[in-house]
Amino acid sequence: MKGGVDGENISSNGLSTIHLFTPYKMGNFNLSHRIVLAPLTRQRSFGNVPQPHASLYYSQRTSKGGLLIAEATGVSDTAQGYPDTPGIWTNEQVEAWKPIVDAVHAKGGIFFCQIWHVGRVSNSGFQPNGQAPISSTDKPLRPQLRANGIDVAQFTPPRRLRTDEIPKIINDFRLAARNAMEAGFDGVEIHGAHGYLIEQFMKDQVNDRTDQYGGSLENRCRFALEIVEAVSNEIGADRVGIRLSPFADYCEAPDSNPKSLGLYMAEALNQYGILYCHVVEPRMKNIGGKVESPDSLLPIRKAFKGTFIVAGGYDREDGNKAVAENHTDLVAYGRSFLANPDLPQRFELNAPLNKYNRETFYTKDPIIGYTDYPFLESTA
Repeated sequence: MKGGVDGENISSNGLSTIHLFTPYKMGNFNLSHRIVLAPLTRQRSFGNVPQPHASLYYSQRTSKGGLLIAEATGVSDTAQGYPDTPGIWTNEQVEAWKPIVDAVHAKGGIFFCQIWHVGRVSNSGFQPNGQAPISSTDKPLRPQLRANGIDVAQFTPPRRLRTDEIPKIINDFRLAARNAMEAGFDGVEIHGAHGYLIEQFMKDQVNDRTDQYGGSLENRCRFALEIVEAVSNEIGADRVGIRLSPFADYCEAPDSNPKSLGLYMAEALNQYGILYCHVVEPRMKNIGGKVESPDSLLPIRKAFKGTFIVAGGYDREDGNKAVAENHTDLVAYGRSFLANPDLPQRFELNAPLNKYNRETFYTKDPIIGYTDYPFLESTA
């Protein structure tokens, strides 16, 4: 199909088709469009418990038949590394998620919970009894400027997990997935990206193990795939997605051969029959923003048999083009969706977008920079 203006097709009646608005069947879920709310850490879950203000935040960003992925949610009391991020390992947390999930479902949205463990991207202040964070390695992380560009995060040197401790961590993911179902979520996305625990095992510049979880590519990916298997067995593979960022170097977690890593994971995931694979574009190498990259996700797209989601610096036009050219099934949007609760509507009308304010991404405020971005009708 040849695209017209903005990668749109001019149909026989002269109206343009926006590819982002062609319906899509993702397993058992009928999506009305291809625009996904990317998982975005918002740091407003006081004491690691989701708050009532999150109901408004997520419902604002819900459209009928739209897919939303919740912010990264800790699987255990050792999983945290940032202030006020939600968890899903206690009864209280599960109960707190229920009205938030209900608010999304009331507007016809499909809601997945992203489950994570930060591994060494933490310090003893976030850990039970002030212990060291756990990781694949005991290599420490250098202090880092936080994403707000002001605060510097300090990390406690991690403790390398013993081989016999790994099954417990895998079980934490399994229980978190079960809890997500109990809270009413439609499925879970396993966070295997951005330098957190799963990537600390996958990436060869971090993982220096000599047991069956280190060394070869197969061994380094074993932890991720055992989590996929455990979670799939618990809630059904048709409710499981995973996020990967083989090309990224977040939190000092690069890999010497990201193409092989991405391809190996795509092919290995096929044997579990999971619902989707959500991959971060090579151009999003660092937290700072887009860089030119010669690499492409196309080989991973072609290898993976389920639904494919891309993320990383997309706007309306290149998201549309990616779907039109069959480079992806769905496109996840982060900052622009944060600043435009009605992003799908704005894209459909090609309306102007609100600008996001980076300074309020991670404030504690339950309204400012959270639920106060205006909708189209209120700006008209």
